Amino acid sequence: MVDGAVTVKRFIRDEKGKLTWQTGKKACLVLEDGTIYEGEAFGATGTSLGELVFNTSLMGYQEILTDPSYAGQIITLTYPEVGNYGINEEDMESKKIYARGLVIRHLSSVESNFRSQGSLDQFLKKHGIVGITEIDTRAVTRKIRDKGAMRCLISTELDAGKDKDELLKRVKGLSEMTGQNLTGEVSTKASYKVGKGKFKVAVMDFGCKENILRELVKRDIEATVYPSSVTAKEILESKPDGIFLSNGPGDPAACTDILKQLPALIESRIPIFGICLGHQLLSIALGATTFKLKFGHRGGNQPVKDLTTGKIEITSQNHGFAVDDKSMPDHLELTHINLNDNSVEGFRHKTLPIFAVQYHPESSPGPHDSSYLFDRFVNLMAPLTLKSPH
Repeated sequence: MVDGAVTVKRFIRDEKGKLTWQTGKKACLVLEDGTIYEGEAFGATGTSLGELVFNTSLMGYQEILTDPSYAGQIITLTYPEVGNYGINEEDMESKKIYARGLVIRHLSSVESNFRSQGSLDQFLKKHGIVGITEIDTRAVTRKIRDKGAMRCLISTELDAGKDKDELLKRVKGLSEMTGQNLTGEVSTKASYKVGKGKFKVAVMDFGCKENILRELVKRDIEATVYPSSVTAKEILESKPDGIFLSNGPGDPAACTDILKQLPALIESRIPIFGICLGHQLLSIALGATTFKLKFGHRGGNQPVKDLTTGKIEITSQNHGFAVDDKSMPDHLELTHINLNDNSVEGFRHKTLPIFAVQYHPESSPGPHDSSYLFDRFVNLMAPLTLKSPH
């Protein structure tokens, strides 16, 4: 079936920045269950495939698109008006867009913000990313909630009516997210340093966001960022005061090379803090297992309870896998739970200086309720740095 077919006239900004009244070019969104939505193309032309997910954030489309954790995915934004405040270089969470496509209800024809340096349409064109607008994103989101995240395709070059069989064949030929290790696609290729301070932290980059590094540097930390292929031996030889495991895309259980390095880091008794994929990898290395959520947690309004304090935080999240609470061994203490579905959102080791959370305490976009977790990390390192020769 074809849902929400539209062809509308709208203001479109040309390459010189001039607004002109044009009929938008058609595009289609094809889901693996056979559903086809027709809308209007924006951004780059072409065909893009990925896992279709939705994000409930009310703002922050640029940060979401440039979050490396979205590698391999096409994002549906549930908030209807997108692009109204433009794009600027300061809000990049990485050097490029890692999402494979963007699905929205309405693309604003005018960006109005003193910080704006360009339009969302121009931004997607620059990075070669296909977008589709004038889509009933409520219907798309309900479908994902009912059937789960699924493979999909956005195309500006194939006709949904004439090429339906070809479109579905291409969608079903795409690999499932389960079993995919995407860290090598998003990680830095060479190590580098950020900040100066008395706390020396080794950051394992599985798709690290820029705001994570900003939060670390704020706390008198000198961070050395390593590729995902780094060995435990290399990290330990640098004699860090702490080790940070970043966010990232894909299936944690598929990251076998990374998992082989974690036991030596754990046994070193150096304080370790993990978030998102780092949280999942630590849990596996410590004896737990992970599983794929039906449609994941993505947005800036996820309620989490800190069981150690009783406080409720509104958190920023982006993950499709979670830790199985029933698999957690006795030496791990559950510290945070998601109040929507009671899934695991954090743990700490009962005897070692290790803790992790599933969500994004650095936000960007999202609320700042959870930034205290970076302070907890510093407090774990503080006794060591008092004796450190650094």
